[in-house]
Amino acid sequence: MATLLIHPDSEMQERIRSELKENVTTRESDLQIIKEWLAKEPHLPDTWDDERIMTFLRGCKFSLEKCKRKLDMYFTMRNALPEFFSNRNIKRPELQEICKYINIPPLPGLTPEGRRVIVMRGLDKDQPTPIVSDAMKIVLMIGDIRLAAEQIGVAGDVYILDASVATPTHFAKFTPSVVKKFLVCVQEAYPVKLKEVHVVNVSPLVDTIVNFVKPFIKEKIRNRIHIHSDMESLHKFIPKDVLPEEYGGTAGKLQVFHDQWMKTLEEYQPWFDEQENIKADESKRPGKPKTQDDLFGMEGSFRQLVID
Repeated sequence: MATLLIHPDSEMQERIRSELKENVTTRESDLQIIKEWLAKEPHLPDTWDDERIMTFLRGCKFSLEKCKRKLDMYFTMRNALPEFFSNRNIKRPELQEICKYINIPPLPGLTPEGRRVIVMRGLDKDQPTPIVSDAMKIVLMIGDIRLAAEQIGVAGDVYILDASVATPTHFAKFTPSVVKKFLVCVQEAYPVKLKEVHVVNVSPLVDTIVNFVKPFIKEKIRNRIHIHSDMESLHKFIPKDVLPEEYGGTAGKLQVFHDQWMKTLEEYQPWFDEQENIKADESKRPGKPKTQDDLFGMEGSFRQLVID
């Protein structure tokens, strides 16, 4: 994993810990509290990976109650969204096909602020649009590996979205329902904060896409979306030594990073198999079970996300 993710040096670790309110003398007792809570919740798994629970604690700035809510939502999403969380095997033909025509890797290096950069781009505009939920499944598989791999923690995520091959035909497959479910899942069930979104290689379609997504997100996140007309503009936000060569950087080739991550997904297959049935059991939830309407709003409505 060291070749995939470069961890912060000691000085940056201190800055990240300060931002995440991590106290090295109390974090193990906080972890134990969450583990005991999990064991007592009848609808949640009795136990889970210590490393991943610690990542949730960090992402919640060590607020125990917020961590409980976030973990509950995470396992609830595993149950509510089988299109994202079942049959997670990167060797399945439909997932292999997607991996040929998109790059979606987190980059090895961190920004000076201690943030992880993730690039998403298509490689061929003439390729038919894959099943969108399968592409989102791969993104979440990488996210689940990162829950354990970010051993020190990061000060948030930065996304680079490359729109160079986006076409109206591709965009038409992104229905409000699937986009809503993905955004609720990522932002309410995963612990890493979205700090910036950078859109590069823009076309007139980009405005349509951004306006499509805006109803799902609060103003705080809208203000973190940056549209770039050239790479120099991007470099004002992300240093060249973090960026791959395709974006004017010096960190290496994006395709190489992508291939490394796909290989890692294969290596994690036993873990994904084990996790298949580790999810919330709504029949055992104290009180009222969570429904699709509770989680995502009525079909066709735009439930605004609460992002902090």
